[in-house]
Amino acid sequence: MRPLLLHLDHFGSFRDPVTVDFSDTDYFALVGPTGAGKSTIIDAVCFALYGTVPRWGREGAVAHALAPSVAAGKVAMVFDSDGRRYGVVRAMVRDAKGAVRTKEARLDELDPAAPLEQAFEAVVKPLAEGEGVTPEAQRVTGLEYRFFTQCVVLPQGRFAEFLHAAPRERQDLLVQLLDADVYELIRQRAAREEESARQEASFARDQLAKLSGASEEAERELAERMEALRRLSDAIGADLDLLRAREGDIRRAEQERAAVAERQAVLARLAMPEAVPTLASARRAAAEAVETLAREVATLEADEHEAFEALAALGDRGAPRAELAGLDARERLAADAARTRAEAEAAVTGLAGLAAAAETAEQAAGAAEERRERLRDAHAAAHLVHRLAVGEPCPVCHHPVAELPLHRSPADMRTADRALAQAREQAQRARAAHAKAETSASLLARQAEGLESQLAALPAPGDRAELEARLAEIAKADAVAGEARAAVRAARGRLQRARDHAGQVEHQTASAWQALESARDRLLVSGGRLDPVQEESSGDAPPPLVRDDLHRAWEELLAWRDRAAEAARAALAARERQLAEARDRLAADRRRLAERLAEHGVVPPRDASPDQLGAAVAGALARAESDLDRLREERRRAADLEQRVAMKEHEAKVAHELALRLRANAFERWLCAEALAVLVATASETLRELSDGQYELALADRTGDIEVIDHAEAGLRRSARTLSGGETFQAALALALALSGAVAKSLDSIFLDEGFGTLDPATLDTVATTLERLAAGQDRMIGLVTHVPALAERVPVRFEVSRDGKGSHVRKSGIAL
Repeated sequence: MRPLLLHLDHFGSFRDPVTVDFSDTDYFALVGPTGAGKSTIIDAVCFALYGTVPRWGREGAVAHALAPSVAAGKVAMVFDSDGRRYGVVRAMVRDAKGAVRTKEARLDELDPAAPLEQAFEAVVKPLAEGEGVTPEAQRVTGLEYRFFTQCVVLPQGRFAEFLHAAPRERQDLLVQLLDADVYELIRQRAAREEESARQEASFARDQLAKLSGASEEAERELAERMEALRRLSDAIGADLDLLRAREGDIRRAEQERAAVAERQAVLARLAMPEAVPTLASARRAAAEAVETLAREVATLEADEHEAFEALAALGDRGAPRAELAGLDARERLAADAARTRAEAEAAVTGLAGLAAAAETAEQAAGAAEERRERLRDAHAAAHLVHRLAVGEPCPVCHHPVAELPLHRSPADMRTADRALAQAREQAQRARAAHAKAETSASLLARQAEGLESQLAALPAPGDRAELEARLAEIAKADAVAGEARAAVRAARGRLQRARDHAGQVEHQTASAWQALESARDRLLVSGGRLDPVQEESSGDAPPPLVRDDLHRAWEELLAWRDRAAEAARAALAARERQLAEARDRLAADRRRLAERLAEHGVVPPRDASPDQLGAAVAGALARAESDLDRLREERRRAADLEQRVAMKEHEAKVAHELALRLRANAFERWLCAEALAVLVATASETLRELSDGQYELALADRTGDIEVIDHAEAGLRRSARTLSGGETFQAALALALALSGAVAKSLDSIFLDEGFGTLDPATLDTVATTLERLAAGQDRMIGLVTHVPALAERVPVRFEVSRDGKGSHVRKSGIAL
């Protein structure tokens, strides 16, 4: 099995659709940070084929195929196996209860010549659907799921399963990989061949017993009967022609009878529509209703015109509405101007208090600064006292010091600094408050002046009561005009309905005329001519239509129908008599011919036609010839069957001997043991190289378990389960490579998902070289999942897997030239 194209859509951590192309890749690595989704790609390969993944812990589990927030997903893969191309698709959904189930699964054989991106469209034949996909995948790949995860896909945590497997489990895998079960199949086939040969010999003896009647005398009797039937066949032609003429007479009589019966049926179906008698009065009533409603509409339209002219005389309501809006705006502007002027005057009144507070704060800051300077001088003097000496010049006045001054310890400078800072901050806040108040007062004064200027510029106000009365008068006139329009529309609707009803009545009348014309036309073209006397008495053609009265026209046509129906009944009775006479003549002639045929042993079907009678004679002749040929063939077969009995008894004896030789399963055990020995020897060479000569592998003589020979401990043999994690990885890798290359040569790919980070640099280099040699020396795909940069850099093709808030992503890179 070699994957070519893998498509993931909302599978695991891959939330967006992604397609991984392996078609031009033999040796690749999946790289990326932990949790990015590298192993998910290998999981998708396994899930596509078998519907489950080893990491999920339980076969058949699909709950981990979808993330908790995803409702549906799909995995699709195109792969080659044993020279053929296949496509497998599995789709999952989450039901209303949150459980994940497989919605669709199918496996198809594909056309290998089709482009890879169109592979799923080039289906050669469907192979399986639903639950049948996994068994069919096992057949196509040649491996069960448990063995597939031991020698093709080696997932995390299960890398060493084959190393630690029981001998019986390893033998089961080798039987599948080596096709060793073919020998059991050969034994079963030999047993079946023996049974089949014995059955065929017995069947041949039974057939030979059935041919005991194939004698020379029976052959002579059949030859004589065949000659008599040949003479009868040559002489029967004239009799058959007479029967055909009789049948022609019957067909013509039947056609004439059918034509008369059809005419009678057409006459019987003719009926006047129920609405015809009342259509004339309905037309008059509909016309009068239309005329009355038309006059009513004209009167209401005149009233509507008068109402709208009165409305137009009152003028547009826009001007008084605009004047009322101007009055409202003037009142709002006057209120805004008065409020703003009051706020401006209040702001000016508060400026004096803020100015006094600012002055007081400035004075307090000056006093605090003066106190701080005096304190600083006191600190400087106190510091200077320690440097004075009697008789030495003073550093301030330069006079000799007569006596050292006495200074008390001054107050703390930090307290004075804090007091000064607080005073300055209060002064700053006072100044800012005063400045802000001045700005606000100035702004309010300008706003008040602007509003007062706008108010003065407005035109003189109108009379609100007069404007509102005018608008009310216009609204009343508009309502009257609206009522008039509604009345006109209602009347027009009644008029239109009356006209529609009148149109329907006219349509019914036209349909009734059309039905009358159609019925008359059908009567004109109906088949079945009557006898001349009957045609003259009944009047063969329907009466002409009277266009001025529909009811009278229908009544005249129905009266004619009754006369024509009576004539048709008489004509039908005459045709029935003619048909009965023709059938009697045919029956007599057929009876005489049947008696002649019976003399020669020919029994035709009852009421057989001339062709059937001729075919019965020809058939009897053919059967006689066939019986003679069959008898001669049976005599030849009897001789062949005697030879076949002897041959099949010999074949049964040979097959019996072969089944005896292959009956024991020792041959299968021997073959698997030899293959396991080759596998362990090949893996031992790889492990010796990986472990720098320290370890080899060997088979235990008694149990068949795989053991490790430790050359660092003087060749000590011990169980492979005693190896450390890194050592177990080396041994398992050696077995996996040997299993993929030395024994299972039909395996087209191997995927290693294990921690190469446990290897030291030298061993890692050896592993990389071994994998490179395996990839270069065979037509096989090798895929790695690794976090080790040193190993990834040596792989020619890398699929970089990353993950962000939207899920996992894949990018192909590092293609070596």
